[in-house]
Amino acid sequence: MAGLLFVAHAGAENARIPIGIETASGAATVSRYRLTEYLRTQGCEADIRVGASAPDLALAFLPGIPGDAEPAPVLEAVNRNGKLPVAVWVTRRTAGVRNLSELQGRDLATVAGRDPLGASLPLVALKKQGIVPKPEQLYEAGDYSSALGLLLHNNTYAAVSELGFVEPFLTRNSLVVSWSGEPAMAAGWYRQAGWNHTVEACEQALTTLKRADDRQRFAIFPEWVYGFALPDRQTSKDITQ
Repeated sequence: MAGLLFVAHAGAENARIPIGIETASGAATVSRYRLTEYLRTQGCEADIRVGASAPDLALAFLPGIPGDAEPAPVLEAVNRNGKLPVAVWVTRRTAGVRNLSELQGRDLATVAGRDPLGASLPLVALKKQGIVPKPEQLYEAGDYSSALGLLLHNNTYAAVSELGFVEPFLTRNSLVVSWSGEPAMAAGWYRQAGWNHTVEACEQALTTLKRADDRQRFAIFPEWVYGFALPDRQTSKDITQ
């Protein structure tokens, strides 16, 4: 589902910092409200819009891997372990998948949206093995939990996921990681045209956000996102659940 856009303009007297969040989630209203309230307690008066294309934004959360010519994010999204995310293919242990070539001709679960972990990175890994699934072999789930659900209910042979997110589910559900990629900068916060130094308070507040403290605040982000860290500092114990 494409991100919706809530447009609101701050007045001159009580200017709020316009922040955009690109999301594939349809349940963004409560998350947007709770995130706004949290940022306020941290000294960041934010006007959060669900959508990241308005020209006056000061800060935006974007999924995707930046190109060489694009600016680096000011904060990187990190997984449950406080690390950059890792795309994986997950299968049932009983399937005995030893390499990706065994996924040829199989039904596979992916995740909708622009998050590269949800489809593009795992599918590139398949393509390198000469595997290009037919459209009818790809089941597009709304989130990572639903993709795993398709696998667990035997609707698909494998599902995409993120390593930190899926680790707690592996043993108790008799699942295994059949392939894992390299750590990837797959989402982050980017300064936009409306940025000024007052936005630094918001950036600092975002580094204190932890999914474990309030999961509803994070419903607007991909499920694997557990917090945000400065580039090259994905080791914060505060983010680790």
